[in-house]
Amino acid sequence: MAQPASPVARHSGVRRERFQQDIYPLRKPAVLKGIDLGTCTTKWTVDYLSQTAGTKEVKIHVSTVSQMDFLSKNFVYRTLPFDVFVRRAAEVKHNEYFISEDEKYYLRSLGEDPRKDIADIRKQFPSLAEDIQIPEYFEKEQFFSSVFRISSAGLQLWTHYDIMDNFLIQITGKKRVILYSPRDAPYLYLSGTKSEVLNVDNPDLEKYPLFMKARRYECSLEAGDVLFIPALWFHNVISEEFGVGVNVFWKHLPSECYDKTDTYGNKDPTAASRAVQILDRALKTLEELPEEYRDFYARRMVLRIQEKAYSTNYE
Repeated sequence: MAQPASPVARHSGVRRERFQQDIYPLRKPAVLKGIDLGTCTTKWTVDYLSQTAGTKEVKIHVSTVSQMDFLSKNFVYRTLPFDVFVRRAAEVKHNEYFISEDEKYYLRSLGEDPRKDIADIRKQFPSLAEDIQIPEYFEKEQFFSSVFRISSAGLQLWTHYDIMDNFLIQITGKKRVILYSPRDAPYLYLSGTKSEVLNVDNPDLEKYPLFMKARRYECSLEAGDVLFIPALWFHNVISEEFGVGVNVFWKHLPSECYDKTDTYGNKDPTAASRAVQILDRALKTLEELPEEYRDFYARRMVLRIQEKAYSTNYE
């Protein structure tokens, strides 16, 4: 049984100035409706996408189950021509397939060389990029990436956080998005940036008893909606229909705060990484003490972290 859900705030006709003054400073998710996204919301049919982007090879996720798990890797990577991939992703049953006739597909676009290049729809899919008008609600120099995403109906992505602010632009299809505040990280059973709790609608509470303490936010996205996801907010995305979207990430912090080798936007800020390394060394040092002393000084360390680093400025 899932937690009761709090609704995500919805706003219509939001322009840049109102977003920056009234919505962005709250550091909470928000659904923005009625934004002019260009012709993509009407043009991006399966036929149009196939014809326009053509036979470009794309690396995709293929899964026989609806809940994809990045930690256990319950999916495989395969490569297909883009036009073939789009048509398969839009199908429920396949005549041609890799694993099973009802397998599901997911594309997360990559840079030309993913080790060095960011995803940018203007570079990887320039003919499609002409159709979309990305909301310019941040400064141009803050832009990090624009990730083209296509998903089969019924596919659910694992709960995770990103370290940059982003807009999830729903161009076609419908999605359901479940979100959790950064403050609820202690209840999400994290492994790196991802939660171990795969089924957020019906969690295994014997295995994850603290999960019910996390406050759940939920929203539905329809074609043309834009979801603002602040950095560090956990999100779990379910594609209720075959759908196409674009994620636009931008740098909320000064550029020097980010890892320059990060092409995905999911490596922790450099200062946070250094702090974790220092903490690991401190914990290793505590192992030199007997259990009674180790416990005592560990608790003092926790209290000091709470006193010096915890914020009382947001929910």
